[in-house]
Amino acid sequence: MEQTMTVNGWEFQVITLLGHGKGGYSWLVSREGREYVLKQIHHEPCDYYVFGDKLEAEERDYQRLRNAGIPVPGLLEIDRIQERILKEYIPGRTVCDLVAEGSLPQECVTQVQALSKAARDAGLNLDWFPTNFIPFENRLFYVDYECNAYMEEWSLEHWGLRYWARTPEFLEYWKQHSGK
Repeated sequence: MEQTMTVNGWEFQVITLLGHGKGGYSWLVSREGREYVLKQIHHEPCDYYVFGDKLEAEERDYQRLRNAGIPVPGLLEIDRIQERILKEYIPGRTVCDLVAEGSLPQECVTQVQALSKAARDAGLNLDWFPTNFIPFENRLFYVDYECNAYMEEWSLEHWGLRYWARTPEFLEYWKQHSGK
């Protein structure tokens, strides 16, 4: 029996769990031959992050990112009752996977540096962790919507880039989370 999930009354077939983050679980789902990402908000505690209304934050941050020129998957639906978001699906492997196998194209680093400047110019920081980025059709997409007010200590240059190469920090993360 196939598992399904609904968003505003529309039924989607669940294909697989894509990830579990601070704010929710993201599932690859399909409907009528098209694939999407369905994010189910969760309310699990997080020791290092304080949340307000997560759905409101997703919607607000999506607009802030688009206004800053950050490539993100389109926000298609918000189901406020079930606390679910439906987004465009950006196919491909994450930057994290590419770093792990040593095959991250240099243009991804160049593009993330340009995204960092655009975000900083807009007064924003993204979650620069490489699981949040997917290169697709020669363009680097930020597949999360989380963004915060710019703080230098959490910038790409001061925090994020240490995970965009096979650094000791990245290798320790990979060892703990890859199952390999």
